Amino acid sequence: MIGLLLTLKALHIIAFVAWFAGMFYIWRLFVYQAESESPETIATLQVMARKLHRIILTPASIATLVFGIGLFAMRWQAYATSLWIWSKLALIGGLFFLQYLAGRYRQRLEAGERFTSRQFRVLNEVPTLLLIAIVLLAVFKPF
Repeated sequence: MIGLLLTLKALHIIAFVAWFAGMFYIWRLFVYQAESESPETIATLQVMARKLHRIILTPASIATLVFGIGLFAMRWQAYATSLWIWSKLALIGGLFFLQYLAGRYRQRLEAGERFTSRQFRVLNEVPTLLLIAIVLLAVFKPF
């Protein structure tokens, strides 16, 4: 039982590291695309964002969710009444929304819409804030 728990925890951590790496990078690609005037550069950045979303972000977010559900199920008794886990889950919901938003912006950029790099610079900071809050909740379990 302990071996399974530790394996799930390790896989969960690996998956969320990959997920956050993708979240940090996709918004940066959007910043570069918004600032670029070169059609060739924009096309390259669009391919990079599409592959990042499809090959890293989506699988990593699903893996994080699956392994997290496994951990949650194994420790249901301990987690059911802990407010910190429900707060963490709410923040993860925000992260899924941010990923959805990235997908929508990616599609809009591919359709030729233009945005200011400032919009994407602001959105680029949100995953960092979520990461800090999620890790602090998981480590300190304050309530």
